[in-house]
Amino acid sequence: MSSSSSSNAAGHSPAHNQALTQVAASERVFATHDHASLWFSLGVGLLVMQVGAYLVPALGLREALWTIVLGSIVGAGLLAWVAKIGCDTGLGSAALMHHVYGSHFAKLPIALNLVQLMGWGTFELVVMRDATLAISGQSGLGWMLGATALWGAVVALMISGSMIQLVRKLIARIALPLVVLSLLWLSWHFAERASAIGWDSLWQRRGEGGMSWLSAMDLVIAMPISWLPLVADYARHGKSGGSALRGTWLGFAVANCWCYGLGVLVALTLPSQDLLTALLLAQGGLIALTLILIDEVDNAYGDTYSGSLALHSLLPTWSVRRWGLLLTALCTSLALVLPMHSIEPFLLTLSSIFVPMFGVILGRLAFQSAADRAQAAAHWMAGARPLHPVSIGLWLAGIACYHAIAHWLPQTGAALPTLALCFVLAWTTRATTSIAGSAPAERHSA
Repeated sequence: MSSSSSSNAAGHSPAHNQALTQVAASERVFATHDHASLWFSLGVGLLVMQVGAYLVPALGLREALWTIVLGSIVGAGLLAWVAKIGCDTGLGSAALMHHVYGSHFAKLPIALNLVQLMGWGTFELVVMRDATLAISGQSGLGWMLGATALWGAVVALMISGSMIQLVRKLIARIALPLVVLSLLWLSWHFAERASAIGWDSLWQRRGEGGMSWLSAMDLVIAMPISWLPLVADYARHGKSGGSALRGTWLGFAVANCWCYGLGVLVALTLPSQDLLTALLLAQGGLIALTLILIDEVDNAYGDTYSGSLALHSLLPTWSVRRWGLLLTALCTSLALVLPMHSIEPFLLTLSSIFVPMFGVILGRLAFQSAADRAQAAAHWMAGARPLHPVSIGLWLAGIACYHAIAHWLPQTGAALPTLALCFVLAWTTRATTSIAGSAPAERHSA
């Protein structure tokens, strides 16, 4: 796409707005292994293990593991599907929201995404700070301030560099092998503890109740769903939609299964109010936890990078890098003052917003060929409608549906029914609000 056509995008996506323009062919460099490395690394985290530990003792080991496997396959599949759409169109998350909901209304979901990215970035800094204090055995206000500032500075240093080089060199070649080794070590150690207790007794142990299987599925799916508003920002740099789909699905599904499963195993074999303490008590836990802590920083980076793209899409006068540095400073400050240790309500609240949002996006853009998606994206770039009322109505109705199910039918789980409903309705009404079917000039004048 020429710079002149970009600059005429209905006044909302000038050539200098990197968040709303298609990625140039020269920047489409990610192959399957790059996507898999990135999403395995982003899928690994202390937060994921902590959420995994929530599943027991409400569920038994057998039920928890089946829930983790199925939820990871479904959740990572949804993530991979959006990755393919982002790669086929060459558009990032903010641009997809413009594409489906209209250039004016899209500012609302982009702002909500920005809020969740700030929340996640703050969460990650708190986790890294607490892990640092646990590893060092230190406490006190001075140590807390120093550890928070340290990790904030590391994220700021990373945001100052190239995202593509970070993924292809630092994550794929250095961080990934180290975190795999640490996970293997911890898995072996806690498997030995489980063996000492007796696998048969653990396997036959029944859950104590308080969480249904479908509610547990919501909790497992919540983690990959939390990445839905980010995945296109990276997938659009892929060489092909198929490689983005395969790499994202494989990388995240394996990481999600592994970390959730490890969290369950830790909770069953070494019950503790603090997951970090339990990991440190493992033989070699100090080294393994340190390696996972180092890998955790790419999660904070991912939140900050996508957050800076969201801000850049709204106010392109500042560069992505400049917004990223400001966002890092803000998250670092919030990590010092906000109580960020209750993650479950935060996750489920995010699901209620982004499950229906991406159900509509998938329903609008799914089952198109890569060529059709690219053509639709090019038409949208030539002139976008300010509002797509049907898409907006479906998203808002989906949010209401999610909360209604959670309130009146909590044991059924709300994520999958809401996603299915929004997808089906968006798919069946696509002809009445076709984005690709109108000529660019018609949409520009609408």
